[in-house]
Parts: sequence; C-alpha cells; structure tokens
Amino acid sequence: MGNNRAATFKPRDLDEVPSVDALLAELGAGPFVRDSLTAPVGRNDSWVGVTTSGRKVFVKHLLGSEADVRSRIGRLLSFERFAEGLPTAALRGPAFLGADEAAAVVAYDCVEGARSGAELMIDESFGPGLAEDIGRSIGLLHEAPVTDIEEFDRSWPPHPPQGFLQGLPLPVFESLSFGELQGWRLMQTDEALVRAIGELREGEKDAPRVPSHCDLRVDQFLVIGDDFLVTDWEEFRLADPARDVGAFAGEWLHRSILDIVTTRGDSVFEDIELTHGAVLSRGVQKMERLLPLVRAFWYGYRQVRPGIDAGLATRATAYAGWHLLDRLMAGASRTARLSGIERAAAGIGRAALITPKRFVTTLGFEDLSEAQEEAA
Repeated sequence: MGNNRAATFKPRDLDEVPSVDALLAELGAGPFVRDSLTAPVGRNDSWVGVTTSGRKVFVKHLLGSEADVRSRIGRLLSFERFAEGLPTAALRGPAFLGADEAAAVVAYDCVEGARSGAELMIDESFGPGLAEDIGRSIGLLHEAPVTDIEEFDRSWPPHPPQGFLQGLPLPVFESLSFGELQGWRLMQTDEALVRAIGELREGEKDAPRVPSHCDLRVDQFLVIGDDFLVTDWEEFRLADPARDVGAFAGEWLHRSILDIVTTRGDSVFEDIELTHGAVLSRGVQKMERLLPLVRAFWYGYRQVRPGIDAGLATRATAYAGWHLLDRLMAGASRTARLSGIERAAAGIGRAALITPKRFVTTLGFEDLSEAQEEAA
C-alpha cells in the first residue's frame, strides 16, 4: 500500500512501537531498515520502507480509544477474510501480509508507482473509463454473496451523527476549531436539515444491507495503469449500498464546487466578481463538466447490479449531499471561519439532503425502470 507521490513526514520512532518490527519478523519480511522509512499523512501512525529482506511494505498502527481501535481493526480483518472469496474485478485493497490484532498493527505490500485518485482528480486525468470501472468494481463488492453473517459488523455507521445535531459533548466541543463550531451551529439550527438527516437514517433501517466500504473517498484509490485498489477498510460492514454510491458522487459534487473559484475547465479566462448569482452560474457550469464521471460510474455499477432496490438512487443522492457537509466539516477543522465557497457547498449539500428526488437525474442516477430495461 502507499503512494510514492503523496506528502510524507518523519515517521514515529519504531522503538516506541516494537510490535511493528516484531510483526514484520514474524511474517518473514524482517524488520524495517530505519533510514528507508517515510510516513504518509493520516490519522494513524504509519511507515513505508524496505525491510531487511528487501521487501517494501506499508505498516499501519491504529490509534484512538481502545473500543474504537478494537472495532476498526475487527472490521478491517473481516474484510481481508471476506476478500479471499471476492471475484477478481470486485473492489479490493492492497495485498495484505498480516496483523497483530492485539497491538492494532497491520502490514501490506507497498504499491509501487501508484497515483491516488485525488491526484488524478486534480490534474484532470481521472477519466470516465476509470469511473465506469470503479462503479463496476463497487457493484461487484455490493453483489458479493454473504455466507457467514457472523463475520460482518452489522452496527450502523456513525455518520451522519444525529446526536451531534442535538448538541456536542463537552470533550468534542473543546476539541473543535471555531470553523467546525460554526458548521455544527449552522446544521443544528436548521430544522429542515436535521429532519432530513433523521429521515435518511430512519430509511436506512429498511434498506438492503450489503458488504460496503462505508468511508469511500477518491484519495483512497491507488491507480496503477488500468488497475486500481482502495485503502482504509476500517469502516467495512454490512450497510446500505447507497452510502458508497453517494460518497463517490459526493466527491465529484464537492470538486465541482471547489472549482467555482478556479479556471479549471474554463475555455476563456474571465476576471469576474463572485456575486451570489455568479457563484450559482459557475457552479452549474462546473457540475455539468464533472458529473458525467458520476454517470459513467453509475453505468458501470448497474451493469453488475441490475436488480438494485427502487430507492437506492434517491438515498445515494441524499448521501452525496451529506458528503458535502462532511467534507465541509473536514475543511473547517483547519480554519477559523467558513469561507464563502464552503458555505456554497453546504447549501448544495443541504438541498440534496432535503429534496434528494429533485437531484437524482442531475447527479446522473438514471431512473431505475430505464436502467432495468437497458440491462434486460
């Protein structure tokens, strides 16, 4: 696993985490060569480097509360066991080498020469062919048969966090930036939004539950030529397939909003004042340019899942809306206040959450009956 073009930092001293070299030795790779190490960006401790046997590996040490880490590594390992029976083209992660579950340490082969999906998105080389292949791959994951129900986490994913919409626990409140506090206040005081999120979570109870990644972002895709892998399976569980579908669409919806203040895709440079009307107009233009990637994704997805439930497209649209709000909060963690573009993204996310049926075709999720007729 890993991305040799991603930002890296000085890794944590391995003497502080002896379970890392112990696991690598147990796996027959030998301990890390210390001066070969780099540390990819992430919320966990991680190391990329060469071992004494000459093998290049990626090792992650999961951080967090004991209960949280235990749940995350349990889901991650359940995916690795499940992945052994997946069809070749289904969504999968890098080659798994092994784990020390008690120490919350996992090891993978390093993926050499890969570029992240986020890089491809930014330099505009993430094409419809790749989007269609990813849609097909996620569809195969969702369609994979579940033979041992006990193998899977069946708990409800934590997001959107309804409890936070009523009030923030004091430890959470004290840890947030002013920008995040602004974001939560905007959501908490929006009765229509709070109600829509409640309805989405309630509707999830009646939705089909399939093997799902549940934390899908384009920066987790490692693309090597025509092939790709996806990382971070710590939220893997049986869940509403609309979560993964909506997250992919939400990534491109979010990118189109960010592009309002850039010249990406503009045929002519215009020095314009970004009034409310100009933001709306440019937002539509940017969406029209990028959302064909969502349509390509959906086309690939429904080729392998022609029997999807009738509400999936609507729920996926709502989850795409939540994805915008989630990305808003992620960005707000680094700022003192929300920018105008972040507020615009929040407004579009809100609209998709409150009235998802109005945005289904805008995102490219064709009517289910039409999709079934084409697949027949």
